[in-house]
Amino acid sequence: MFDPLCCDMPLHPTWPDLVARLLLTLLAGFLIGLNREARGHSAGLRTTILVGLAAAVAMVQANMLLDVVGKGPDSFVRMDVMRFALGVLTGVGFIGGGAILRRGDLVTGVTTAATMWIMTMIGLAFGGGQYGLGATATVLTLVTLQALKWVDLQISRDHKAIVSVSWPKSSPPDLQEMVQPLGYTARFVGMEHNASRDSFAYSFKLEWKQPDALEPATDVLAVIGQHCSVERFEMIGEKPS
Repeated sequence: MFDPLCCDMPLHPTWPDLVARLLLTLLAGFLIGLNREARGHSAGLRTTILVGLAAAVAMVQANMLLDVVGKGPDSFVRMDVMRFALGVLTGVGFIGGGAILRRGDLVTGVTTAATMWIMTMIGLAFGGGQYGLGATATVLTLVTLQALKWVDLQISRDHKAIVSVSWPKSSPPDLQEMVQPLGYTARFVGMEHNASRDSFAYSFKLEWKQPDALEPATDVLAVIGQHCSVERFEMIGEKPS
């Protein structure tokens, strides 16, 4: 019985077989890339398809050269066609590295880089004729990117923000006492004197836990606003979902 998960690459693949490999790679890249495109990530539909096709073409070429092994008696060169796959993975590493950005404590693009990596592996699987393996990897990748995204949003995470308040006194207000009943912590980080208004602007770093699926609560600002005027509220290290 034909087993697509364990079959060996044929030494002389037919053109219908090669076309099927490339079309299946294109379909997998389209489905995975569509997910990334819909979320506005840097590596979207076309990038994902091209990465997968590049891997598939490299593997197809390796397949077509399988019977070209060893070296001639008058040559020191030995052909190892399976190095094509290693070269593709190395190249995708540069693409993934370019997708990862770091701004302070915030690191973005890691999932995009991982998507390029798994798309390369899917292309190599389809390019090598392992249809079942490539299809299974495609389904699992879509489940991870789509279904598990919902789970990821429900996990309670640390959130941080900077809030600046106006206070007429030269000593900072006790913001920690105001926000502690709501589950927040406040730490004083600096002050500025506004001579024209004869008041002081105090900055605090707020920290709290909540799932990313929930919008930042405004109740804490209402509580702070009962005692002093809120001048600025800025989230720290937030990333788009």
